[in-house]
Amino acid sequence: MSFDLNQQQALKVQVRWLIRRDMTEILRIERESFEFAWTEEDFLCCLRQRNCIGMVSECDHNIVGFMIYELHKSRMHILNFAVAPSVHRQQVGTQMVQKLIDKLSQQRRKEVLLEVRERNLAAQLFFQKLGFRAVCVMKNYYDDTSEDAYVMRLRLYDEAETCPRFSPRNRISEYDAA
Repeated sequence: MSFDLNQQQALKVQVRWLIRRDMTEILRIERESFEFAWTEEDFLCCLRQRNCIGMVSECDHNIVGFMIYELHKSRMHILNFAVAPSVHRQQVGTQMVQKLIDKLSQQRRKEVLLEVRERNLAAQLFFQKLGFRAVCVMKNYYDDTSEDAYVMRLRLYDEAETCPRFSPRNRISEYDAA
């Protein structure tokens, strides 16, 4: 019997709105997940904006993931997203992103965008597996390094486009989405 880490059982989580008392656990996950982590002030400044929303994934009364996103007229923009390393590959991130995708509608918001660091291959592959595609590269995007970012997008449906689809050749395109 072989065991594939990619096929682990999905962890049952509740995805809910972020509340102030979640901040300690969110900051812990942020620090465990990123070399250049957001501070509590970064989170609070962002969440004070009217169009900014926070969600958390909770399992057994513990926060195991979070997502911060902005609502715009025709799209949603993921600003920060992380899953506790202890529950990686247990579908926590997939459940959170799917909750966001379910909010898309043909009448209003039709796409989700996010930026991913060029060297964050795990995130690139994760979002690619969920149907996101790299649509452009932002040169020297991050303030903390001179690193580029890939802008990744998921559209509710493909509209007839007047120009040919942009299909960048990058590290993401070299891996099979399966």
